Amino acid sequence: MSRICVLTGKKSLKGHSVSHSNVKTNRRFYPNLQEKRFFIPELDKWVTLKVSTSALRTINKKGLYPYVREIEKKEGIKIL
Repeated sequence: MSRICVLTGKKSLKGHSVSHSNVKTNRRFYPNLQEKRFFIPELDKWVTLKVSTSALRTINKKGLYPYVREIEKKEGIKIL
């Protein structure tokens, strides 16, 4: 499975590990993703989503269904 947030689209970044001698080797910075199960009362069903912790905070603030509808409207894509 890919390490991409379903809602925000956050994905891994590329960078360097820098040693004491200043040798740079490639590495990846992964987003903080959590696989979470949500109940949507408007649709009366459970969904499992891989979301970033920042998306979880927004879901706690706005609610899942309104947040998903807002993203779908802005991006023009269907999520649920």
